Amino acid sequence: MTHLRFNSKRNFKESPEPKSGKPERDSLRFVVQKHDASRLHYDFRLEIDGVLKSWAVPKGPSTDPDIKRLAMEVEDHPFDYRSFEGVIPGGYGAGTVMVWDEGTCEPAEGGDEDKTTQNKRLRDQWKEGKLKFILKGQKLKGEFVLVKSKSSQDNVWLLIKVTDLYASKTDITKKDKSVLSGKRLGEIEKSNQDRFNK
Repeated sequence: MTHLRFNSKRNFKESPEPKSGKPERDSLRFVVQKHDASRLHYDFRLEIDGVLKSWAVPKGPSTDPDIKRLAMEVEDHPFDYRSFEGVIPGGYGAGTVMVWDEGTCEPAEGGDEDKTTQNKRLRDQWKEGKLKFILKGQKLKGEFVLVKSKSSQDNVWLLIKVTDLYASKTDITKKDKSVLSGKRLGEIEKSNQDRFNK
């Protein structure tokens, strides 16, 4: 798998977005980025085969098992994108990006296996259209499912929290600060403007 589709949509002379990256850790990673583009949404990304499989989640993740969140699969992103926070100045995806949550992930079954085996499990599940995984983030914890919809559109999935100790009716998106910088979206945008105005 590659992220050639990702690279083809960007102008890296103008955008600060990373265009590569090679995983170095023993654990699979995930990131959720809050993205104030033409429409505010959250980008949910899981490491599979060294890239970030990505879904745009318009309303953001929920910790309530009764709520199913629409998740539109988009192009793979390079691994280094998981730590990208800043402003995309123009063109595709223009807007402010925050690292809303990040951490490690593992398949719901086989969590004690090595990374290579865990990766294969998630890859096979992705191909089958039903991913079951455990997140160990700063905000999102416990088991989740991504299931492909039987919609006519090939990229429509649903993100659902599984009932466990971390399930909650509380709106997790109210936690609106970056786990990297501690800033809100407006503060990230202002920091970017201040840097270029100096």
